[in-house]
Amino acid sequence: MWGLSLEPALDRTDLLAPPVAEAIRGWKGEDAFQVTEIDPELADTAAFCERYGTPLETSANCVIVAAKRGGDVRLAACVVLATTRADVNGVVRRHLDARKASFAPQDQAVTEAGMEYGGITPFGLPADWPVLVDQAVVDTPYVVVGSGVRRSKLVVPGAALAGIEQSEVIEGLAR
Repeated sequence: MWGLSLEPALDRTDLLAPPVAEAIRGWKGEDAFQVTEIDPELADTAAFCERYGTPLETSANCVIVAAKRGGDVRLAACVVLATTRADVNGVVRRHLDARKASFAPQDQAVTEAGMEYGGITPFGLPADWPVLVDQAVVDTPYVVVGSGVRRSKLVVPGAALAGIEQSEVIEGLAR
């Protein structure tokens, strides 16, 4: 697919962050998860798509948001197609009932997710984090997402993101 050399993800757990491998192991339909090894210097979406010939509209970005209300800070993931941006200050903020929402600091996102920066994926995130998924991602037959590490990417059916236990599919999450 798209010129990528794909393998069943569970055959190459060396290419997955530990929480991602664990999440996939317990997944009904785990055989739908494919992984491809990439140059870690090309993990950022635009560089990956250009080098590996993958259309931006089939790549999904997972960004970690810090939602604040009073003294409470809650982390959440937002998954949108690479051709769009998450509406953090509008849809996300309101959906999480936050006074303020912004991208989480990189060190906090990496530490709490247990994944590498540039490889964070919605699969295997902490169970108490909401995973907000734009409807357009779910409607895409196959999407490329992170694998938890920079040296590989997962290719999964877009609908699989709606199957994450804490996911919420939101029409208009991205703009």
